[in-house]
Amino acid sequence: MKFTIGFDKDDAARIHQMWDNIFETNQWAEGKFTKEFEEKWAKMHDAESVAFSSWGGAALAALEFFNLQGKTILCPANTFMATPLSVVKAGADVEFVDCNKDDLCVSLDDLKAKIEEFNPAAVWVVHIGGHIAFQIEEIADLCREKGIVLLEDCAHAHGASWNGKRPGTWGDAGVYSFYATKTVSTGEGGMLVTRNKDLAEFARAFRNYGKFDYKVEGLNYRMSEFTAAIGSVQADRLDDIVAWKNKYAEENLDPKYPNRLKFPEGMVSGYYKYIVFDEIEKSTGKVYDEPCHRIMARPYALPNTDWVAENHWCVPLYYKGDE
Repeated sequence: MKFTIGFDKDDAARIHQMWDNIFETNQWAEGKFTKEFEEKWAKMHDAESVAFSSWGGAALAALEFFNLQGKTILCPANTFMATPLSVVKAGADVEFVDCNKDDLCVSLDDLKAKIEEFNPAAVWVVHIGGHIAFQIEEIADLCREKGIVLLEDCAHAHGASWNGKRPGTWGDAGVYSFYATKTVSTGEGGMLVTRNKDLAEFARAFRNYGKFDYKVEGLNYRMSEFTAAIGSVQADRLDDIVAWKNKYAEENLDPKYPNRLKFPEGMVSGYYKYIVFDEIEKSTGKVYDEPCHRIMARPYALPNTDWVAENHWCVPLYYKGDE
């Protein structure tokens, strides 16, 4: 599938200057650009931010911090396999929750039923397509009431907000991906956001083998300085990318696609995907073709998830893609 990386060519010279500095200082990891990227992301989200080499590393750090091994974690079936596989690799048991048809994200009603059935220790919510799950407030309240850890998969949600609040800040932790297809990309990489200072401290040790006292049994999930330099520049560009996509969608796509996914008042989407519920000729495909509960052969039915898999398509929407 063809895609356009959300990178402004005007930023190339700045990145090359930063890379020259890395070569001059010989500090290729754990340097000033990693710190700079984290500080910018933290300011944007009003939360501690810890850079990782991948979404997976950040997710595993959060799962290990909350001591979820051997416990049950609920996960939407309408997501990429990375989300349930993080649960499996953390040594926990995954069970799946249905989604809503209007936002493609976790259904509060089915979540309540699955909490009663499986007594989970944690819940993953995935913000699909660049917008925020419409029921995130109610889901967060429910998890707090039940004493359930709430993790937010923000892999699609760069630049999104709801009345000024950013993804990853409703739950105990949020995890971003900077893979090549994302709204902003570093090629590979991830970021954990949290308002839990103990988790942030744990995550910094976890990504670096637990150095230097090794009380945290981590592995190598460090982000290189070259990657972090790109991330720092992309963090500065994010608001411009999101504003451009929203303007383009409003002026060029919304009039053509009335049967599209529509957002609640006060919500701004990062528009990782422009989702419609009519089959179109020039589609970039589905967000996900095959739900995770089917891939992992779970015996229960998730009717909304099955409906969504068959009845949504994505319209091309790339930053400055027509210029």
